[in-house]
Amino acid sequence: MGSSSDKLFNRERTIHEILGGNIVADVMLWRKKNVSVGIVTVTIASWMVFEAFAYTIFTLLSSVLLLLLSILFLWSKSASILNRPSPPLLEFQISEAMAEEASIWLRIHVNKLLQVSYDIAMGRDSELYIKVAISLFLISLIGSLMDFQTLCHTSVLVVMTVPAFYERYEDYIDGSIVFICNKAKELYLRFEILAFSENKKLC
Repeated sequence: MGSSSDKLFNRERTIHEILGGNIVADVMLWRKKNVSVGIVTVTIASWMVFEAFAYTIFTLLSSVLLLLLSILFLWSKSASILNRPSPPLLEFQISEAMAEEASIWLRIHVNKLLQVSYDIAMGRDSELYIKVAISLFLISLIGSLMDFQTLCHTSVLVVMTVPAFYERYEDYIDGSIVFICNKAKELYLRFEILAFSENKKLC
């Protein structure tokens, strides 16, 4: 393993620790192979079903909910007629504390997003602007290549493959990305110096 200076963002934690170090990280890194294989298999199979039968996620959800509600409705009616126990269902409710926590979490993240947007609009952070612009361009490009349903399936496959691949070839990937980032920073500094000199000539 290389030093922390050779790692992305000079991090010292392993990829397993960054992902939480729990069962989710184990599944994403294929340390629980049966679960990982099951998730990938279900994802690919569901995508094939959607493509073969021209289903959409809303059509599938509506069909499943209709079937589930019909079964529970008939079960309850037949139970009352035959003096059988009703379906063992819990009464779900959102507590006031849960609603407050959700609203606080939403407010904090929305305020962060607004602050970042304000800083970019005021030209305070050029590096952040470049990152956001590239991200939005990539999202637009991906959106033009596939629909939301395919994007969800692809995202699951990416989540289930990229972290495991990265963990296996971590040193090589980190070294390459750090080298590219350093070169990009050099080009950015040269561009800023050139732009400053041009502005100074105009003045």
